[in-house]
Amino acid sequence: MANDYYNILGISKEASDDEIKKAYRKLAHKYHPDKAGGDEKKFKEINEAYQVLSDKTKRAQYDQFGQTFGQGGPSGGAGQGFGGFDFSGFDFNQANGGNFGGVDFEDIFSNIFGGGKQGASQKNRGQDIQVDLEITFEEMVNGTQKKVNLYKSVKCDRCGGTGGEPGAKIKNCPTCHGTGQVQKTTRSFFGSFSQVSVCPECKGEGKIYEKKCTKCGGDGRVKEQQEVVIDVPAGIINGQTISIQGAGEVGERNAAPGDLYVLIHVLPHKKFHREGINILSTEEINFSTAALGGEIEIETISGKLILKIPSGTQSGEIFRIKNKGINEIRGHGKGHHLVKIIVKVPRRLSREQKKLIKELKQTEE
Repeated sequence: MANDYYNILGISKEASDDEIKKAYRKLAHKYHPDKAGGDEKKFKEINEAYQVLSDKTKRAQYDQFGQTFGQGGPSGGAGQGFGGFDFSGFDFNQANGGNFGGVDFEDIFSNIFGGGKQGASQKNRGQDIQVDLEITFEEMVNGTQKKVNLYKSVKCDRCGGTGGEPGAKIKNCPTCHGTGQVQKTTRSFFGSFSQVSVCPECKGEGKIYEKKCTKCGGDGRVKEQQEVVIDVPAGIINGQTISIQGAGEVGERNAAPGDLYVLIHVLPHKKFHREGINILSTEEINFSTAALGGEIEIETISGKLILKIPSGTQSGEIFRIKNKGINEIRGHGKGHHLVKIIVKVPRRLSREQKKLIKELKQTEE
């Protein structure tokens, strides 16, 4: 099926709203044109598919009309068309090069079934942006603020996003005469068909500026570098996404902006490992310390401290240091620091050391 939106997003027709959103975010992140290796054409296809499948009404129409959804027509078997009429014996290509009586059939079916919301403004919402952000293990534990520079569509500072040249007067749109919609009538052997659609000049507003902004050309937005501050909460999980509403591409002529999605990557630590909300580290101790007990200095995420080792400590034993772990991201508790002890066994022993160990062995027997 041409332009199969389900295939584009890699989902089944039974996919839930959450599955659609998840698939969109993953693919948009992969193909965003601002990223290295991005694909603008693929990104537009993904956005088009998401705009349809994320809207219950549009999705229902798409499921009903199938591959002709884009032209607004019904789906059907080969040779089947309007009202079940069989066109299989009619050569469309010989009828004025794909037209019949000078009428484009694709345009006819678009007029029958197509069109947007009559009289409604069609200013497009800004696109979402997805970026990757690397943070250190310490920043993950404590939380941090990061600044990223994005090259994106922002509101035009000359016209304030209106699209009109400063001081220019507002007038009725000459295309729709202030109604915000236009009507087109097409004649064919089916009869006459009329379609009312949103005015392409004023986007359904009925008003336009006498002179377009000289900086943005009437679009209300321009491409610029913009710094965005990202608050990364303590305890965030590697691979988690932060959503910042309104921080994406600005919409045309003050339409709603898109959102910014930040995918977090926590860099590995040379000493610490995360296990849930706990931090795990390993410490080596001498054989004598394990046998007789003692104190060792260890490193935690909040600094160094002294850990008491009781006599008879076994290799692999784990000691817990309370409340030195990771905050739960929802703020309902804090984990611990777990220290795994490894007893170092000497590879070479002096005669005196061997003698002492033999004496110890005899007492154990």
